[in-house]
Amino acid sequence: MTFDRSIKIAPSILAADFANFGAEIAAVEAQGADWIHVDVMDGHFVPALTFGAQTCKAIRPHIKTVMDVHLMISPVDAYLQGFADAGADIITAHVEAGPHIHRTVQNIRDLGCKAGVALNPGTPAAAVADLLDMVDLICVMTVNPGFGGQKFIDMSEKVRALRDMIGDRPIHIEIDGGVDPTTAPIVASAGADVLVAGSAVFRGGSVADPSAYGTNIKAIRAAAV
Repeated sequence: MTFDRSIKIAPSILAADFANFGAEIAAVEAQGADWIHVDVMDGHFVPALTFGAQTCKAIRPHIKTVMDVHLMISPVDAYLQGFADAGADIITAHVEAGPHIHRTVQNIRDLGCKAGVALNPGTPAAAVADLLDMVDLICVMTVNPGFGGQKFIDMSEKVRALRDMIGDRPIHIEIDGGVDPTTAPIVASAGADVLVAGSAVFRGGSVADPSAYGTNIKAIRAAAV
C-alpha cells in the first residue's frame, strides 16, 4: 500500500448480499471501489453479530484492492492472529475495546498488518495522541457502531483536531457511518481521506446489474473532492 491523501471510497460489505460476497466484491471493485471495508461485530462490544476470521479468509482471494478489517469486538487481542492469517491488509481496533490499546496496536504491527484505531462518537481525539507514531489509520465513527443505516453524526471538529495532531505523519483518517454525497464533503473538507459507505454504495444495484454501484461511488467521490 502506497500512502497518499487522495479520497478513497471503501464500500462496507455489511450492505452487500451476504450469500454472494465474492461476486459483490468483484463487482464493486470493478465499479471503482478503492478499498473493501469488512465490519466484524461480536454481539458484545456492539449489538450486532456479523462474521469472523473464517469469512475474511474466504473472501480474501476475491479482494484485489485493500482488505480493511474493522474489529468491533472486545476483547480483541486474542483474535488478531486469525485476522492477520486471513489476509487483512489493515486491522483496526477500537480504543474503547480494551485496557491496552497500545499493546493491541503493537500486536497488529508485529503481525505484519497496517494498524488502525477507531474512535466512537463519545471518545475524544486526544485518546489517540500517544499512538500517532505507531498507527497507520484513525477511524472516526460518525454513528454509534453496531448496525448499518444510521443517521450521520457530525464529527468534523474531531476530524480537524486529528488532522492537526497528525501533521505530516502518513496516517489515514477514515470515516465510518452515514457517509453519502451529502455528508462526504463535510468530513473530507475537515481532513478525512477514506470514506466507508455501505448502503450509499450498494443501494439500487446488484451483481447482475452493478452499474448503480459505480454511479454511487462516483457521486460520493465527486462530492468529497
